[in-house]
Amino acid sequence: MEYKEFCEQLIELVGGKENIQSVTNCMTRLRFKLKDRDAAKTEEIKELTDVIDVVSNEVAYQVIIGTQVQEIRPEMNQILGLTGENKQSETGEKEKFVTMALRVLSESMGPILIPIMAAGLLAGILSLISLTGLVSAEDSTYMILDSIRQAVFFFLPVLIAISFARNLDVNEYLAVTIALTLLSETINGVKGLDFLGLKLPETTYSNSFFPIILSIIFMKYVGKVLEKVMPKALQYFFNPVLILIITLPITLILFGPLGTYIGEGLNFVFDFVGNTFGSWSVVMLYAALQPFLITIGAGNFIIPIFMNSYATLGYDPVFTVAWIISDIAVCGAVLGYFFRSKDQKQKQLFATTAFSAFMGVTEPAIYGVFVKYRRPYLAVIIGGGLGGLFAGLMKVIGYAPVSLFGLASFIGQNNYKNFYMMIVAVIIGFVGAGIAAFILGIPDDEKVKGKSAVSVETNEEAVTKLLVKAPVKGKNVVLSNVNDKAFASSALGKGLGIEPEEDLIHAPVNGEVVSLFPTSHAIGIKTEYGVEILIHIGINTVELEGKYFESFVKQGDQVAVGDPILRADMAGIRSEGYDPVVITVITNTADYLDVLPSNDSSLSSQEDCLTVVV
Repeated sequence: MEYKEFCEQLIELVGGKENIQSVTNCMTRLRFKLKDRDAAKTEEIKELTDVIDVVSNEVAYQVIIGTQVQEIRPEMNQILGLTGENKQSETGEKEKFVTMALRVLSESMGPILIPIMAAGLLAGILSLISLTGLVSAEDSTYMILDSIRQAVFFFLPVLIAISFARNLDVNEYLAVTIALTLLSETINGVKGLDFLGLKLPETTYSNSFFPIILSIIFMKYVGKVLEKVMPKALQYFFNPVLILIITLPITLILFGPLGTYIGEGLNFVFDFVGNTFGSWSVVMLYAALQPFLITIGAGNFIIPIFMNSYATLGYDPVFTVAWIISDIAVCGAVLGYFFRSKDQKQKQLFATTAFSAFMGVTEPAIYGVFVKYRRPYLAVIIGGGLGGLFAGLMKVIGYAPVSLFGLASFIGQNNYKNFYMMIVAVIIGFVGAGIAAFILGIPDDEKVKGKSAVSVETNEEAVTKLLVKAPVKGKNVVLSNVNDKAFASSALGKGLGIEPEEDLIHAPVNGEVVSLFPTSHAIGIKTEYGVEILIHIGINTVELEGKYFESFVKQGDQVAVGDPILRADMAGIRSEGYDPVVITVITNTADYLDVLPSNDSSLSSQEDCLTVVV
């Protein structure tokens, strides 16, 4: 249990075991389905050692960790008392159909990528071995190893049945039985079949995975109906066989043709786009914009599309090419920053994230560098876009879903031109993004501190946040506990209070002094991004008529983070019987998605105390 302590901390911070409905993972992140997302302490989770970032959207509450998530997930399952893939618990809350569909699709497709990528990488290795002449394609050793790749793609419906059954709470063994039946010699691709006199269309189930997905969904509802109508004493004996004999004919009659039409429809869309705009446009756009999709947690939604291409066409004309170019462009962009930076701490960050991106895992670079400095996004748009444009114009296609290390798979069946053009496209993406990042440069730290672009809790897109510093050192006071109804009710805006341990008040942001009360007990500052901050010293201290208060600024002045703006004699205020709590609120809270106060029990001056989600 190497990650036991981390798992226990994470479980507590997402709201405890009772708040977790389900946990799944993809290559780099844990995906939580939570009963109450507000119970999750997002900012504290981000501070955990193994956490890169947190993204929350309609699909899931996602904690980005890195490739070690494969080791963390089993330990978390053990602590939660789950075996294998956990089942979603019943909460009484009805999940929207679209949200449920996106979640199940995303969570089910992720695990399937592992054997598919392994098969793709094996195909690349075999191509290299064959190219060197050490082993020919007719050699039995080659054929035995290649049978792994063939098996993965032929039995893909079985893998899909397992993954979807786990996520939909369907019996996995019944799901696999249906999948294997569809792939049997008596059904798969056989002409002239009929069921009870009804002619069945010829369907090659090994070349399409949509029928099995529809079949598993249908199986779930058949099981629910049988549980209601079948006496409990008979369910164990009769429900499994009834589920099979109901699901199989419906799949053969309805889902087989329907799934085939869906697959053909996707192919038609790409043919139409290719013939109208050129397939190069899709390759270019995806290679340029993939980091944005990863930022918002939407990277998995292309999986059904490219898997359909492999199943029906035998190759992928768009996404495999595009994501490899985009990944290497991310590496190039961060490496460009490495050569541009003179700060050793920055260089270490850029070096490690560049290496991770080179290995095909771009999340550390995207969440550690891109969302902070923002300009690398533009570098990948330039470099990745150029590489994708070249690959699209040269009509490069992928024969297996691989990473950079599987480039040899682009040879396919002696298609060396395809292989060479892909290498050129990868070089263009890498060099173009690296040069663009070097030229665009690294924003000054002060600018980054003033406005940090990060991915936060949204439904569709990444947004920005403004960090507000603590104006004074002291004990953190929850706003609702402040002894003033107007502030405690958040009627004046969300924020927090601080029991001051010093007299000097500092500017919490860069901005303009837009208001200063004559008594100097309260001051308003507006940032260049429109955030309006009110700092109010004490409860009812206006009655002191300025006694014990001194201001160092006037209305209209520009202030920078940390500048002294006011002085209040806290001991004198207390001696008069007044509460000197320093209240900081965002008066235009309604203009933003949220205002999140710090959870730290005490705050030092200039430590982050509020996060405004823009």
